[in-house]
Amino acid sequence: MIYTVTFNPSLDYIVSVDDFQLGLTNRTSSELMLPGGKGINVSTVLGNLGIQSTALGFVAGFTGDEIVRRVEQMRIQSDFIRVENGISRINVKLKSIDGTEINGAGPTIGEDMITLLMEKLDQLREGDILVLAGSIPASIPDDMYSRIMKMLDGRGIMIVVDATKELLLNVLPYHPFLIKPNNHELGEIFGEELDTRDAVIPFAKKLQEMGARNVLVSMAGEGAVLVTADGQIFSTPAPKGTLVNGVGAGDSMVAGFLAGWMEQTAYRHAFYMGVAAGSASAFSEYLATRPEVEAVYEALTDHNEVEEMKG
Repeated sequence: MIYTVTFNPSLDYIVSVDDFQLGLTNRTSSELMLPGGKGINVSTVLGNLGIQSTALGFVAGFTGDEIVRRVEQMRIQSDFIRVENGISRINVKLKSIDGTEINGAGPTIGEDMITLLMEKLDQLREGDILVLAGSIPASIPDDMYSRIMKMLDGRGIMIVVDATKELLLNVLPYHPFLIKPNNHELGEIFGEELDTRDAVIPFAKKLQEMGARNVLVSMAGEGAVLVTADGQIFSTPAPKGTLVNGVGAGDSMVAGFLAGWMEQTAYRHAFYMGVAAGSASAFSEYLATRPEVEAVYEALTDHNEVEEMKG
């Protein structure tokens, strides 16, 4: 079973406003309400690809109830922990002004709630997959991911981490199966500007030296790079298409990679699937469906755009 954890899920209120003007009443030209958060996005795309997962995390108040309702409406299993005080956040995403967002804070998560989550995760067994994705609320200790991985260390659980800075660096001693920084996050870690696929390769290898097994680097319009545990390097330019909505593209890449790995246990196929899923979501109004992923996958393989090198 695949489990995803979203520490601070949200209701994403996605709106377009024509000719937005500050200080005046503006009216939406389109609007959409969706459950949000990186782990939930991963579960959503996995579900679209026909793979079941269980979404974990914390929810609170009427917005938390609505998150759970909408997640289950999408036929995603969920086992969220309900927090008594506060409400789950609402994130307003203004599509018509270059991805402008106003994100809520979310509820305060107490140590007792963290203990409940750890008890749930303690039930994972060999062969399970755990996805830890996104930032964590200020009320949660900044070593939360490494605490989880320390508890599960040595149990044969495949762990994927999509996080930034110290949250990512702290998990490397526990050898996550996959980490997925983007090129800007990777550059920030090492104080470098990494604008080309060739430039990210040595720094992805440094993360391997620090403990990561596989490093998948997303680069938006520049494509992606995968440095694998067995010394292979895969690189591809971005598939051709029109950017519609970049929100969730990185999460879709994680889901696609996992789906590809579960299908064939082959890095080449997993890489293709990750790139295809990430790009398909970027080309869509919402997160990619299986037909959309398959169309991008076929275009990639038909044009043989993936370059393979030995590390």
